[in-house]
Amino acid sequence: QAQLVESGGGLVQAGGSLRLSCAASGRTFSRGAMGWFRQAPGKEREFVAVIRWSDGPTYYAESVKGRFTISRDNAKNTVYLQMNSLKAEDTAVYYCATGSGIDEVHQGRCDSWGQGIQVTVSS
Repeated sequence: QAQLVESGGGLVQAGGSLRLSCAASGRTFSRGAMGWFRQAPGKEREFVAVIRWSDGPTYYAESVKGRFTISRDNAKNTVYLQMNSLKAEDTAVYYCATGSGIDEVHQGRCDSWGQGIQVTVSS
């Protein structure tokens, strides 16, 4: 299994930006995909975005499309989530996770999960 460590969270005002990072170690990532999920208080975890390690196709939840961008640095085994135009409803604990493919990650069928990082957007 991979070990995943998120960083970059914090408190930001509505309309601001944050960039989350997820550093992966413990296995090779030539195949498969990495994704971001989030869970707000009292709500179920939801999919945010996913990217394939090898050639970078991406897929986003409708709620973040046009505002969030997922990217990867294969040399660093790191995936990023650039979050712009943040809204109060983006407040949640954000998790990165890895799986065998884009569909699997999108459906939450992931092999490894990070510990999560808090993002708070003040209105």
